[in-house]
Amino acid sequence: MIDNRTIDNRTIDDRTIDDRTIDNDVYNRTGQTWWSEDNPLNLLHGSLTAGRFAYFRSVLDRRWGVGHSGRRALDIGCGGGFLAEQFAGLGVRVVGIDPSGVSLRAARAHAGGDLPIDYCRAAGERLPVPDASFDVVYCCDVLEHVEDLGAVLAETARVLRPGGLYFFDTINRTFVSRLVTIRLMQEWRLTRMFDTPIHDWSMYVRPRELETMLDTHGIGVGEVVGLGPRSWNPMRLVDMARAARGRLGYGEVSRRFDFGQVRSTAISYMGYGVREG
Repeated sequence: MIDNRTIDNRTIDDRTIDDRTIDNDVYNRTGQTWWSEDNPLNLLHGSLTAGRFAYFRSVLDRRWGVGHSGRRALDIGCGGGFLAEQFAGLGVRVVGIDPSGVSLRAARAHAGGDLPIDYCRAAGERLPVPDASFDVVYCCDVLEHVEDLGAVLAETARVLRPGGLYFFDTINRTFVSRLVTIRLMQEWRLTRMFDTPIHDWSMYVRPRELETMLDTHGIGVGEVVGLGPRSWNPMRLVDMARAARGRLGYGEVSRRFDFGQVRSTAISYMGYGVREG
């Protein structure tokens, strides 16, 4: 078990994780109900969990064959544990890291004691785990929020064993992503998720930028694919407006959008890299 107070002297204190325009404290204010359909954070579950994990599992199977029981995975920015529970369901031993103590309590409560998951309060810039100790590291919906992206990627490379897999997804810095994730989901009163900024467009990362940074830290990108809605029915805007008024669950909105692998990387993208060595 991980001791959140003492491991490697790398756990965080109570400082603000990001002093830019993003309100990262929203995860402490609302993180107790990550798994509730009425919580806007559940938009990241719905179809997104299934869509992302289907891709990640396909890469695992292609690279290593079927059967992953006993492998170790580190979830950087685990939130309420959506993906941690998916990996644990394969028999993978997961350590979930997140700076929000409220989110971690929700993750622990939902997982119970039946899944091989250990949760620890820490930041991605200072991971409380030994060098080369994980077969898989993944970071989803996180890279666009962190205080020091280079430090997070350096720490990722440090804890990933040679030949290990790094899974990621994040938001691309494009005109389309500004329109969808900032204007539509954050600023427009009829469809916004929170009454507080949860994203800063300037912190979004283009695929080539991420690939260059990963290469600097000894992780070679194997593939980048689009991540986004597979349903572009105009009724999805109506669904978002209904959710903003409490008339439709955010999990159901996510399922209706049918998020998953798409051809375009204009909004978001996902992929994997391999640790050199």
